[in-house]
Amino acid sequence: MRWVRENLFGNWASAIATLAILWLAWKLVPPFVQWALIDAVWVSPDSRPCRAEGAGACWALIAEKHRFILFGTYPFEHQWRPGLAILLLIALYVASALRRFWRPALALAWIGGLALIGLLMWGGTAGLAYVENERWGGLALTLLLATFGIAFAFPLSILLALGRRSKLPAVRALSVLWIELVRGVPLISLLFMASVMLPLFLPEGVNIDKLLRALLAMIVFAAAYLAEVVRGGLQAIPHGQGEAADALGLPYWRKTLLVILPQALRISIPPLVNTFIAFFKDTSLVVIIGLFDLLTSIKVALGEPAWSGFGVEAYLFAALVYFAFCFAMSRYSQDLERELERGHARTERGV
Repeated sequence: MRWVRENLFGNWASAIATLAILWLAWKLVPPFVQWALIDAVWVSPDSRPCRAEGAGACWALIAEKHRFILFGTYPFEHQWRPGLAILLLIALYVASALRRFWRPALALAWIGGLALIGLLMWGGTAGLAYVENERWGGLALTLLLATFGIAFAFPLSILLALGRRSKLPAVRALSVLWIELVRGVPLISLLFMASVMLPLFLPEGVNIDKLLRALLAMIVFAAAYLAEVVRGGLQAIPHGQGEAADALGLPYWRKTLLVILPQALRISIPPLVNTFIAFFKDTSLVVIIGLFDLLTSIKVALGEPAWSGFGVEAYLFAALVYFAFCFAMSRYSQDLERELERGHARTERGV
């Protein structure tokens, strides 16, 4: 009761806001629960039960189209491959989230895992049938774009951030040009350039497929934004840290990798995760070059006349999927930040 008085009814303004929110919840939550859960149609081979009088949410759309939403137009008999790829990605996410796995072997696990995922998705070897990436889609494509994009963009962003602070004029100029040029244009324009203009500059007979071109554009885009986040963390490090490392005789790269970067990345965790979340959601823009991500697969599923008119349920499902991944990243970053802060405080007390 003390907490309720202090936080919900501490003054007149707080009390009025609390009562208004409770009134809105009383008016909105029960009807939504009735529609979304109690009167909902969960499984049906067609939409007739959903169109009956008194029917609630038509979750049967998701149940009927779940393969297309998850895997796009990937061949039906081979859909176990993108399913296994999704499970491998989630396993790599979980392993990376646990600090006891933060060993050099984790980097090798990521390299091997991404290579295995590429083998599963493309095939063409080890007895797996080849599947062109135009058939990829759904949640599998969204996770692949986000994972491969961040995996390659993050180390590149660190190099760009260090290059922008370099004392070598050529390196600094190239880094500034990359960052400012890319940050000055929208991602849609980069995707369009990668899809339409890049093939015109390639030598005759050399071709990069559509998915790789889109991935290159997203890596270039994400690296520029992440580089500014990392640079902000580098600027927050006191000069005494670098001077102490110089006094110990550490060369530039050892000083950077062992002293400067760990502290800069710890400071940069909140904006880094914010950029990761934005990048994960930006994968939906690949629709402009003809790739079917999660959101586009749902939109195409709604295009069937039998299931038209149930966009609310479809987009609520998409929102829940995006929220699940984004909320997990956000909460993990908060927990990691608190843990690192406690470790930093213990270190300072020990000193």
